[in-house]
Amino acid sequence: MVGVQGVRVGRQHVDLALGFIIGTAFATLVDSLANDVIMQFVAAVFGQPDFSALKFVLNDSEIRYGAFLTAMVNFLLLGAVLFALVKLLRKAGLGSFRAQGSRECPYCKEFVPVDALKCKWCTADIEPAQAEEEDAPLIADRTRTGE
Repeated sequence: MVGVQGVRVGRQHVDLALGFIIGTAFATLVDSLANDVIMQFVAAVFGQPDFSALKFVLNDSEIRYGAFLTAMVNFLLLGAVLFALVKLLRKAGLGSFRAQGSRECPYCKEFVPVDALKCKWCTADIEPAQAEEEDAPLIADRTRTGE
């Protein structure tokens, strides 16, 4: 694909741009959830919708710890929503959430994926560096037959 001023734009770049745009919109949505819904519950309990006004003075310096608390609550909410979304997508079977990266096979010293159960080069059984939930029966069966 050719983009602006004849620069070649690959599918990866378009996917990355779309991911960035959707991520920004999603962050705005979660920020609205935090400010317009959750923090309003905080206002109902504590009497103010955010903690931005909380501060103390130390040696003529104003320490605004309330703004930090508000930002931390927003960050934790964003993390919780993203965690729940990934769990939901994984349970629905959507997306590719396999471990990324490689490691060295302890037997033949070739590189294999971090979640590999068997080396693709020497076919030796290896312990995965990052085991997935669906691999647990295979690993348990391997240890039972090895005894």
